[in-house]
Amino acid sequence: MPLRATSLHTGYMTTKNTHKTMTNTLQPRTLILLLTSIALMSLPHVLHVPAPIMAFFFALLIWRFTAIWKPHYLPSPIIVFCLLLTGIGLLIFMHSGVFGRDAGTMVFITALGLKLLEIQTQRDLYLISFLAFIVAASQFLYLQNIFMAGYILMVSISLFATLLSINAGTLNNTQALKKSAIILMQAIPLMIVIFIFFPRIDLPRWSFLDDNNKAISGLSDSLEPGAISQLGLSGELVFRAKFTGKLPKPEQRYWRGPVFSYTDGKRWSPSKNTYFKRHLDRISFKGEKYQYKLLMEPQAKNWVFALDMPAQYPYYLQTNTVHQLITQQAFNKRAEYEISSYAEYNTGYLTKTEHKDNLQIQPQPSQRINALVKQLGGLSETPETYINNLFKHFRQQEFYYTLFPPLLEQNPIQSFLFDTKAGFCGHYATAFTYLMRAAGIPARVVTGYQGGLYNETGDFIEVRQANAHAWAEVWLKGKGWVRFDPTTAVAPERVENDVNIEQQISQQSISFAPVHLDSETLSFLKSARELWSSVDYSWQRWIINYTRKNQLNFLAGLGINSIKAMFYWMIAGGIGISLVLAIIIFRKKKTKISLAEKYYQQACQKLTVLGLHKHSSEGAQDFLQRVSQEQPQLTEKFQQISQIYYQIRYKKNKQTKIALQQLKQAVQQLKI
Repeated sequence: MPLRATSLHTGYMTTKNTHKTMTNTLQPRTLILLLTSIALMSLPHVLHVPAPIMAFFFALLIWRFTAIWKPHYLPSPIIVFCLLLTGIGLLIFMHSGVFGRDAGTMVFITALGLKLLEIQTQRDLYLISFLAFIVAASQFLYLQNIFMAGYILMVSISLFATLLSINAGTLNNTQALKKSAIILMQAIPLMIVIFIFFPRIDLPRWSFLDDNNKAISGLSDSLEPGAISQLGLSGELVFRAKFTGKLPKPEQRYWRGPVFSYTDGKRWSPSKNTYFKRHLDRISFKGEKYQYKLLMEPQAKNWVFALDMPAQYPYYLQTNTVHQLITQQAFNKRAEYEISSYAEYNTGYLTKTEHKDNLQIQPQPSQRINALVKQLGGLSETPETYINNLFKHFRQQEFYYTLFPPLLEQNPIQSFLFDTKAGFCGHYATAFTYLMRAAGIPARVVTGYQGGLYNETGDFIEVRQANAHAWAEVWLKGKGWVRFDPTTAVAPERVENDVNIEQQISQQSISFAPVHLDSETLSFLKSARELWSSVDYSWQRWIINYTRKNQLNFLAGLGINSIKAMFYWMIAGGIGISLVLAIIIFRKKKTKISLAEKYYQQACQKLTVLGLHKHSSEGAQDFLQRVSQEQPQLTEKFQQISQIYYQIRYKKNKQTKIALQQLKQAVQQLKI
């Protein structure tokens, strides 16, 4: 029994000593490189992960940084256990679901922070490095732009340098970073081949993996005063449209969205009667045909904002009863659609259900409303004349356009028409539609986006939330639904020119000090913005949106039409790139001959006349000794040459230029 106890004690001491020895092998510079890489890797998560989780993580990171120079600051196992309970408590408190992007990211970051305090062996360094790579990759679940890709590449170089530093203890951090960058750059061609040819799989979206708390702003499925004006301050991108051929004029750039027929007097919403057929008749198109590719950003609804009016589109898109284009695919992902639209069209006749829905009015018109309708000819003139009179009324009665209209609580349309006379596009569209219905003319409100900034560098139009707009449609006999935009009566520049987002934002600032820039600077900034937007468009379209469908279409253009062929091409490309890299890396590099070496070889060449040949394995001193033995008369001259060469070659003479000149003269003076 005592022997067994002694044996156990000895084993414990051996394990403890081994652990201590391995701990001492950890280089401080390796830890500094690793912790710095982790700090850089986790920094962007400040924008996505709750503040308590990130504060806990960075506190642990700083703690471990301090322990590099003060190891006794490392916590005891009891404290580590308490920190573990604290991390679990934070995760429960900041509960974001059992599965999904946010929950998984929070767990990984918390685990990484706790693991930092347990670094004792090289195995721990490997484990933490691999965990850090996972957390770095999780950044792409939030941001997928080119800036984030470059940033993650930089962090990956740093993390990979840590692994090199662990395995090659002789490398300092600078050397490890340089070698890491070279290795990763060499891997990029192979990465491109795999990216292009490896079959992409569209995985099904499971409901329990969805991030329900992911906020995507945009137009709503209802409209009330001020709703669209809130989007007028947002520069968030909605979609880009790249046209084939002629661009539509700015006043034709109406991107159709939700259509509202029902109102309770304040809020407007879609018609409740959705049972009638969508295609009782077909729209007739005429005039210019516009073909374009629409690259939509992730949306909160299954709406596709096509140029009014869409005529041709992919099979997985369809128009609803109000000619709005909707998608049957995942709408919360970036997607590209090829669409054709016409600016001139005729929607055909009106069904009884549509006629009833688009005459619904609430509240019933007051005496002031009826008097205004009668005054403008709504009960006596043709609809076209009544509409023209109403536009003149908006222009002549000091109505004005503002992004920040006064709040209208009770009977907003009447208050807008007779009291405030100040509003955004939604006020004019709803008031116009109400006055049409008060005159017995079917009308409805259409929302979507209007305009869009043309990017000359990338040759596409980009539409942002600030382009959100509302207009009206009136049904006219023989013409169908016809678009009328009453906003143009008071602010034609809103339609004729693109929205100036910066100016709209500045209007809400009480103390805004404008910065006056000269035209040359403004032109430079505009060009820089367009260039960046064009680069980002190409990145989103060709890299981020390289889905299975786009991959198959791209490879089909190269004559690759099967999974088997894709694998063959990928293997062939991988082998070809590997061979090229192998030749570049392992080929015998031709050593550069220094000037001193050149002069010395000239002296040796002169001696070949006398039968003295310097062997490749023979050093300068050995060859001098052989020359002295076989040709004593040349000893002094060749000794001078050898000494100068030796000083330049091995002793790094500071006066190299002078020494080279002396060596050159000595070689010239060597006469055979």
